[in-house]
Amino acid sequence: MRQDRQLIVLTHLSQLITLVIGFGSLILPLILWSSNKERVLEMDAHGKNILNFQISLIIYSIICIPLILFLGLGILGLIALGIISIVFPIINAIKASKGETPKYPLSLSFIS
Repeated sequence: MRQDRQLIVLTHLSQLITLVIGFGSLILPLILWSSNKERVLEMDAHGKNILNFQISLIIYSIICIPLILFLGLGILGLIALGIISIVFPIINAIKASKGETPKYPLSLSFIS
């Protein structure tokens, strides 16, 4: 196995592809993780954290949609999720560049 922090940082930042093309925040990290988890040191842990975070965001977004009917709580939830989905990949990419294994907030553990 080789150590490649740049690829790990790129995997964290790949979640932001949604800002450019409108989708892919789960697909691109999944491809990077699955193709490199056995070749790059620590890629498996980072990839699992990213995928758990993205799956959790999808579930929270689905929960927020019916809440739009109740006093706009769903809109506030979707705005908060949007901010979280932009800020934390950047913060965790910086942490990964320093050699840390970051954790994502509100992340449920689907892939262990």
